[in-house]
Amino acid sequence: MKRIGLMGLALLAAAQLLSSCKKDFLDEAPKSLYTPQTVLTDSLGFEAAMAGLQSVVREQYTRSDEQGLLGMMQLGTDVAIPGQVQGAEIPYYNYTLLNSQDQAAAVMWSWAYRTINNCNQIIQGAAAAPATLRQGYKDRISGEARFYRAYAYNFLVTLWGDVPLIETPVTTPRTDFTRTPIAAVNTFIINDLTTAIPKLFLASKAASGRITKGAAQQLLGEVYLRTNQASLAETQLKEVISGGQYSLIKARYGVKSTQPGDYFSDMFIIGNQRRNQGNTELIWGIEQQLLIPGGTTSAQQRRVWVPAYYNVNGMLLVDSLGGRGLGRLRLSNWVDYRLYNNGPDMRNSKYNIKRRFYYNNPAVPAKFGQRVTGLTGSDTIFFITPYTTKWNQFDPTDTFGFGTIKDLPMMRLGETYLLLAEAQVKQGKTTDAAISINELRTRAQATPVTAAQMTLDFILDERARELIGEEQRRLTLLRTGTLIDRVTRLNPAPVSGLTTKKLLLPIPQTSIDLNGMATLGQNDGY
Repeated sequence: MKRIGLMGLALLAAAQLLSSCKKDFLDEAPKSLYTPQTVLTDSLGFEAAMAGLQSVVREQYTRSDEQGLLGMMQLGTDVAIPGQVQGAEIPYYNYTLLNSQDQAAAVMWSWAYRTINNCNQIIQGAAAAPATLRQGYKDRISGEARFYRAYAYNFLVTLWGDVPLIETPVTTPRTDFTRTPIAAVNTFIINDLTTAIPKLFLASKAASGRITKGAAQQLLGEVYLRTNQASLAETQLKEVISGGQYSLIKARYGVKSTQPGDYFSDMFIIGNQRRNQGNTELIWGIEQQLLIPGGTTSAQQRRVWVPAYYNVNGMLLVDSLGGRGLGRLRLSNWVDYRLYNNGPDMRNSKYNIKRRFYYNNPAVPAKFGQRVTGLTGSDTIFFITPYTTKWNQFDPTDTFGFGTIKDLPMMRLGETYLLLAEAQVKQGKTTDAAISINELRTRAQATPVTAAQMTLDFILDERARELIGEEQRRLTLLRTGTLIDRVTRLNPAPVSGLTTKKLLLPIPQTSIDLNGMATLGQNDGY
C-alpha cells in the first residue's frame, strides 16, 4: 500500500482550503432526494410508501403516550365503566369535561389526517407513475390507499360530522381549510371504495396483512348502513359471505388446539390470528411481530382490558391469566351479569370471559388453590373482575408488559353477519335477519333466535356478545344513533353530562387557531 508523505498531506490540505473559499461550496447539491416524486416510480418505492402508510394506520390504536386513549371508544358507552383511569379517557364518561382542548380528540383528528395525506401521496403517485410500471399494479396499490383513505374519512365523519375534505397531498403549510358537508364526504368515501373494490386482490391471492376486496366491501357495507342505504349494504355484505374467501371458525385449530379451550378462543391466540395461520374468518388484521425490527408497537390493549389481579395478596403474575394488565376499564354490570342470561354461549365460556380466579401463590399457603372471594370496593373494579381474554398475552422477555404484541383484528366474518342482519332489519326482513344472526349463535352453541326477536337493539346486544374487546363501541353506537338510549338504559351510573350536543366530538382548538385564512368552525356545544 502506498504511503502519502508529509508533502502529499500538505497539498491535500491546501486543496481543501482553496476549495472551501469558493462561493459555491455551501450550495446544496444533494446526490439523491427521498420524495414522493422520486420514490414513487417503481414497485419498490410504492411498497416502501405502503409500509409507511400501514405504520401510520397502526398508530390509531397502538399508542403508549395516552394509555387511556383506547378507553375513549369504550367508556361512556353501554359496555364499560372506568377502572384505573389515566386521563385521556375521562371526558368520555364525564362529558361535562369534554371541550375543544380535549387530548384524545386531538390525537385521533391528527391521526386521521396524517393517514389521509399518506394515502393522497400514493394515489397521486400511482396516477403519475411511468408506463414501465404495470397498470394492474398501479391500480391495486392505489386501491389499497383508497381503502385506507375511505376508512379514515368514515372515522372522521362518524365522530365529527362535517370535516375538511382533502383530495390531494398537502406539501406546504396551509391555513385555509374549511369543512365539507357530511353528505359530500360520504359520496367521496363511497366513490373511493367502489373504485377500489374491482382493483383489489381476493383474500386467497393477497399477501398477508394487505387490504383485499372483501375488506373494502365490508367497509362499504358499513358506510351504506350509516348513510341509510340498507339495500345496498345488504348486497355488499352478502358478496363477502358468499364469495368463497372466508368461513366461520367452527372447529379447534392452531398452536394450542390440543390444550383446553374452544374454537372461538382459538382465533385470539398468537400464532392463530392470521389467515395463513388457519384463521379463515379474518378479513383485515393489523399485524405485529415480536423480535422483528419495527414489527411491534406500544399497543396497550392488554393493560386496558386485563385487570391487575397480581396486586391481590396471594396472586402471582402469570401467563394463564393474561399477563400484566392494569384494568384501565372494567366491563359494565350489563355485560357482566345480564348480557349472557339467555342460556349457554361459547362466547361466555371460561376461555373467553374470565370470571373465576384462584389464589396461585404457593408462598401464601393458607389461600393457595382456593377461589378468590370476598373482595369489595375498588378491588372488584381494578383487580378481580370479569374480563375478555381476547387480549391475554405474555412476553417472557417483558414481564412488565410494556406493549401488546398481538395482531389487531380489524374485520372478521363474524361482524359481517351482524352488519348483514342490521341491513335486513332496516328493510323489515326479520326472517332473513334471524337466519344471519343464527349463523353466529349456532357457531356459539347458543339458543337460536326467531324473526320476532329481530330488532336493532337485539343486534347491538349480539355485537357485544360477539365483538367485545374488538369493536370500537363508540363508533358503532354513534353510527346507529343509539348511544344516549343504550347508556341511559344499560350503563347510566358512571356516565354524566351526555346530551345530544356531546355526541359529536370537538374540532381540536389548535386546528381552529392555526387556520387563520379561513373559518374552520366548531361543533355545537363546544
